Amino acid sequence: MVTLEETELKGNPLKADKRVQNLIDRSHELARTHKRDLYVDNAEFLVYHWSGEAAAFSPNTGELSAAEDTRINLGDHNARVDVGGTFPFADEMPSKKKGFSYDTANWAEDYAFFLDHSPAEVHEHERIVGEFHWMLEEARFFQYPESQRKLGRLARNLGTGGISFTHTAPDLSIGLSLGWGGLLSKVKSRKEKFIEYGNKASAEYLTAMESVVESIMRFVEKHAEVAEQKAAAESNPDLRANYEFVAENTRAIISDAPQTFAQAVQWLQFFTTVERINGHGNGYGRLDLLLDEYFAADMDAGRISRTEAVSLVAELYLKYGGNYWSFGGRDREGNDATNETSWICMEAYDITGGYNHLGLMWHPDIDPEFYNYGCDVTARHNCGTPTLVNFDVLRNSQLRSGVDEEDAWNMSYSGCQWYCVVGKEYNDQDLNSFVLVQPMQRAMEIAEKNGIDDFEEFWKIYDIEVDKTAEILKDFKNETYKWQSKVWPEMVTSLCMHGTIERGRDVTDMQAVKYNYTSVNVLGTPNVADSLFAMKKLIFEEKKYSMADLRAAVADDWKDNELMRLDFLNQPKFGNDNPDVDEMAVRVSEHIREVLEGKRNIKGFNFRPSLFQYMGHTYAGELLGATPDGRHAKEPFAHGMNPMHGRNTQGIAATVESFTKLDYSNYQGGSFQIEVQPSFFPPGSRKGDLVETFSRIFFEKGGVQINLNTIDLEKLKGAMDHPEKDEYKNLVVKVTGYSAHFVVMDRRFQEEFLQRVNYASL
Repeated sequence: MVTLEETELKGNPLKADKRVQNLIDRSHELARTHKRDLYVDNAEFLVYHWSGEAAAFSPNTGELSAAEDTRINLGDHNARVDVGGTFPFADEMPSKKKGFSYDTANWAEDYAFFLDHSPAEVHEHERIVGEFHWMLEEARFFQYPESQRKLGRLARNLGTGGISFTHTAPDLSIGLSLGWGGLLSKVKSRKEKFIEYGNKASAEYLTAMESVVESIMRFVEKHAEVAEQKAAAESNPDLRANYEFVAENTRAIISDAPQTFAQAVQWLQFFTTVERINGHGNGYGRLDLLLDEYFAADMDAGRISRTEAVSLVAELYLKYGGNYWSFGGRDREGNDATNETSWICMEAYDITGGYNHLGLMWHPDIDPEFYNYGCDVTARHNCGTPTLVNFDVLRNSQLRSGVDEEDAWNMSYSGCQWYCVVGKEYNDQDLNSFVLVQPMQRAMEIAEKNGIDDFEEFWKIYDIEVDKTAEILKDFKNETYKWQSKVWPEMVTSLCMHGTIERGRDVTDMQAVKYNYTSVNVLGTPNVADSLFAMKKLIFEEKKYSMADLRAAVADDWKDNELMRLDFLNQPKFGNDNPDVDEMAVRVSEHIREVLEGKRNIKGFNFRPSLFQYMGHTYAGELLGATPDGRHAKEPFAHGMNPMHGRNTQGIAATVESFTKLDYSNYQGGSFQIEVQPSFFPPGSRKGDLVETFSRIFFEKGGVQINLNTIDLEKLKGAMDHPEKDEYKNLVVKVTGYSAHFVVMDRRFQEEFLQRVNYASL
């Protein structure tokens, strides 16, 4: 079934046909009507990535959901499709009828019941099916014992916190090659071995996993039955053909491994559906590598047209735009991994546009035509998709951490700013926070009490306080790791990880996978660098103010101290290619890296910093107050390693110079967030050419990631005031590491977005 004109393919702007356009319209409508909203409990969760109220993001419904007047809407970033109300069978969950316990059998029984009582739906116009309306945490209690929560509260007081929940990259080639039936046979076979060996714990785990796989197979079969029923009742020949297509492909993969491109795409959609019922945020590797052999075989056999392949991948994106897929990078031998399916995957986004999360992994040897097309797609769609990522920096970061050469090549951008060795790494990424401002504030208090008048002596105090925060984070995470596999195992993910079934251990458990680093988002690095630089000059060198003067001023949000505030504000700031303050930024960043790398978790791996924080910078001021960089309490903090809002006054080139003075292979991410006005692109120029040139220069300087928005500020202001207008309803922005429809975002997020530096030209 051809759905696009062949002449429009291979890197030219594409348009959706009527069938796919219907699905695009539905996707936008779900967002606009708040059917995709994702919540956090409160501002504390954003800042510390943990509130103590729930063990993950705030459930939309259920006993651990936050009140509507306190929870914060991150935007349309949820995998579920809201249909209103709680899970209808919540009171009948086995753990509520028979009793709750922290063990894998109890969890698996709940999961299987939940999936068995989740509806199978096949919507009009669909050829790829599978979605859900509730997550397991809305029906099963998801909270850690008090021993963990007590440490969490102590950690938060010292400026850190986090949850341990998904955020890894399973190797879906395992599932594609085996199918659900093959995975089930593998689980059963290994279970029998552990029974033979007398390993009761592993046998019990695999028994629980067995019931999970069987429930997934029943779930897939339900979709085949629904499609068959709809096909039999449908009089419209086009719709009937769609239902028959769905029925054939879903029935083919109930047990057997997918054999065609369409079946492979459908298998991937079912996997992400049943996995995200259990979790929130995994990445899924390189889609072009996963699908290329299916596409080549189908083309050779005449089973598919190139245009139909594009349409099927477009549907995969539309089912849930938050799936993190990536393309490009290098292969095992270090050569460019771009293939024909890379083009298909990019073209598929080109016809959908809008909200999605895809990563284009650049390296100097990448197919220049393909990379140029990807840059053009990013520029034309205006909302930071695909994210542009430096593959070699990601790989070098992994190698530096201790990842083996044989694994580092199969590394994928997986979400926001983070990345994983596919199938072999459980990083606990992106959901731990280190609020660097708090150790600085404690150091200021100690310096005042002890009359410290030398900056290096002050730095020693700061070093001790940073270490103190890192130490409590280590204790908190280790207590979490003791319980994680019992509290909330990730069995679906574990099906496609190397070694988990073989060891009879959940991916969250000890010694389950090869790599288990703990990655930590660092909040406020530029603010701390600017603050320390200003204090060094005005307090310790010029002696213009005392530490007591400064602490009193910031404690009162600079009230009656405006001239003093301007003194601190007007000191050189990071982001303007000033060598002195940039040197301080490098020193602060390298210091937190050294401190965290000096801590090891109970799985035997060190902690790693990420110079990123997804939205805590927006609300941090109300919890932490004003800061010595001249910032008022009501103002946001800097986002990640990006300069503080409005302080990089020397243009984008100077900002890039400051930003790339850090070696990002030392860190676990550090995205460069850039908002440009439409005037940034000269009349008559091809946007993609300019984005390609800029990104290549940025990457050659060692930058790791670019999140690019093309923003018409007046249009966004109009969207804030009149979200009901049709012209604003489909506006999508790259918020930080994720995308969202602008009109559904929290008001504070919208206001912060408008405060960012928006470049009008180079």
